Amino acid sequence: MGQNHTSHNKLSLAGLLITVGIIYGDIGTSPLYVMKAIIGTRPITEDLILGALSCVIWTLTLLTTVKYVLITLRADNNGEGGIFSLFTLVRRRAKWLVAPAMLGGASLIADGIITPPMSVASAVEGLLIIDPNLPTVGIAMAIITVLFVMQQFGTARIGQAFGPIMVLWFGMLATLGVVNIGTYPAVFKALNPYYAYHLLTAFPQGFWILGAVFLCTTGAEALYSDLGHCGRPNIQASWVFVKTSLILYYLGQGAWLLTSGLTVLGDVNPFYAVMPKWFLPFGIGIATAAAIIASQALITGSFTLFSEAIKLHLWPRLAIRYPSESRGQMYIPTANWLLWAGCMFVMWHFQKSSNMEGAYGIAITLAMLSTTILLAQYLRRMDYHIAAIIGIVGVFMAIELGFFVANMAKLHEGGWITLGISFVLAMVMVTWHNARLILARFAHSVRIEDYLSTLRELSQDTEIPKYSTHLVYLNKVPYPTQVDRSIIYSIIEKQPKRADIYWFLHIETTDSPYTMEYEVESLMDNDVIRVTLHLGFRVPLHINAFFRQIVCDLEKNEEVDTSSRYTSLRNNQITGDFRFIVFEEYLSDEYDRLSVLQRLVVEAYFFMKRFTISIVDEFELDLSSVTVEKVPISTHSHQYLKLKRVEA
Repeated sequence: MGQNHTSHNKLSLAGLLITVGIIYGDIGTSPLYVMKAIIGTRPITEDLILGALSCVIWTLTLLTTVKYVLITLRADNNGEGGIFSLFTLVRRRAKWLVAPAMLGGASLIADGIITPPMSVASAVEGLLIIDPNLPTVGIAMAIITVLFVMQQFGTARIGQAFGPIMVLWFGMLATLGVVNIGTYPAVFKALNPYYAYHLLTAFPQGFWILGAVFLCTTGAEALYSDLGHCGRPNIQASWVFVKTSLILYYLGQGAWLLTSGLTVLGDVNPFYAVMPKWFLPFGIGIATAAAIIASQALITGSFTLFSEAIKLHLWPRLAIRYPSESRGQMYIPTANWLLWAGCMFVMWHFQKSSNMEGAYGIAITLAMLSTTILLAQYLRRMDYHIAAIIGIVGVFMAIELGFFVANMAKLHEGGWITLGISFVLAMVMVTWHNARLILARFAHSVRIEDYLSTLRELSQDTEIPKYSTHLVYLNKVPYPTQVDRSIIYSIIEKQPKRADIYWFLHIETTDSPYTMEYEVESLMDNDVIRVTLHLGFRVPLHINAFFRQIVCDLEKNEEVDTSSRYTSLRNNQITGDFRFIVFEEYLSDEYDRLSVLQRLVVEAYFFMKRFTISIVDEFELDLSSVTVEKVPISTHSHQYLKLKRVEA
């Protein structure tokens, strides 16, 4: 099986720096808006502040630290993490597990739409303290637009600066926290979970405050998703620094609130209010840089999610480009501009970060619940005691359901937008996945053995013009003894295609992320060859390059003769020509064996296919050596059609 090729997965200073720069942008910028969202229009009291701080501290401890850093990070797929990696570890246990995987993936992509506007707007709004007339909405939209435009050029070089900037950011948070804690040391009482319990049970509408509290841990999924880039030791070690900085800052912010003399927040943003006036321009600059880094991390993560979903056949085919040599650097144009359009809509609709708080959180609670469901199956697979699984999963499920219910109260405040985006994305996945399952029922395969002699005779029949020296078919059938019925129809019946060697190439997506292996079986010596490519769900589909390597390997081992069969070319040692035959399916008018719902799903599938890239582009085949044949998908049996002959 393939191995994880990450270069910084071992504990090191460089690995720690990269980890801080890559994965903590979202959770690290949460202090920009968490306390402001919790307090809102409520009177500032010691019970509220200490209770809110206690909720934040224990949310970071139970969800982020215990669930993700200590437990979920161990559910790695050859060093890779993320909801789709977790899904591939457990998908063979039950077919229904694809549902939480799709819901979680859709919710994380939706988070990639709300996070950039929320983070960037929260940072840029600090400029209003300096000049209340600045058009912060336009500034934020411009920053986000430039960020999305930059994706096509790759972000490897600027990404090298992320680590130092984020270290500076967390250092600033810790320093501001320590300075302000000195004004009210009693704020350390918030470390006692009693204050969280008291706030949730005794405070009027205390439970619903959880919707705002949840904002402190919205980046927890990133810890798991970026496991492959950083490695578990680096994440666990760096989280100590990050969590300490966050808690110190939250405590310092709480201390400032309790000594500020304010009874209500009003228009005051406590994040910037704790800063000395002379430091404010620097603080705004660092906050904006951190918000951009957080946005970049979400965009990169969204690209990875789209790519994995495509490889796992959960999303329509999209063009994927690799603008830099850095591993993991990819650019998906369609996804990029869809995300940009979503961010622009969110920014235009809400105008201010305080208005976005209602839309933030619902999607991530769904993603966390989905991860918990899949994690339970992983723990079962690892033979954990059932009591331990129930205990672990029960605690996390109860906490996350509580957050979900509290976030649902914000539905009318804007939560419907992210919930709607998550629903649309999930429905695309559901439709694409189920349509493929429906159509697979009507795909026909035949035994290769029954046609080998015919293929040999066809290959030697000089009365038929030679179609190609090497004829390569992409074969969907996974069974080694069978081949697509459409392939045999194409070679023998549709138009006899004489070739010297017939290749049947099957591509299998493996559960391991970076597998790159192949198997070769000669079905008829130097005439019919079956090749199976085992590719991980994170491996780019460079099929043309992979096939060339396979042919070269076989030729070196003298397993196949690839030289031209034409005498003049063979005498000059010219390699024979290769031609790929690929099939593009289309929906036949005859599908009477489908229910109404199945028809709608299949028709939606083929409608979406109109906007996808071709299979030629997906597999990166050489256009000059590919023939595309249209194949109808028909579910009609024709058994009841009986013609009766009559005399003329």
